[in-house]
Amino acid sequence: MPEDFSTDDLLFQLAYFPQPPYLLAGVGLAVGVLCGLTFGRLVQIKLDGWKQDRLPLLPLGSAEITMSYTGTLVGIVLFIGSCLQIFGFASGAALLVALILSLLTGGALWAQLERLMLQVESGNFKAVDFDNFDEFF
Repeated sequence: MPEDFSTDDLLFQLAYFPQPPYLLAGVGLAVGVLCGLTFGRLVQIKLDGWKQDRLPLLPLGSAEITMSYTGTLVGIVLFIGSCLQIFGFASGAALLVALILSLLTGGALWAQLERLMLQVESGNFKAVDFDNFDEFF
């Protein structure tokens, strides 16, 4: 008599999850780089518009800029999470660590970028000191 398979067992037999996830790390890196380049270009276009026509720099969070920045963060989460899995972390822990790292770093960089845009608009732009952590928040 054939064994009875549950739906979950059948799905796990049909699906192949490569371990470690090299392909996912590559896809995450590609998504992060492409969205990061798009984000950088959109910010450059915004700065060029301000230089030529004095268009406002802020608010920075337009739909295009926010989506490209979010795409960058998602790509970096996939890349870091997959790389941690390659080095032996459990998948849930690896993705959680990657998400926390990306959100903290991404939030700090977004706050710093908005602060720089405000300085450029007001005309009192000064050099950026990335070693001074109290300026990030």
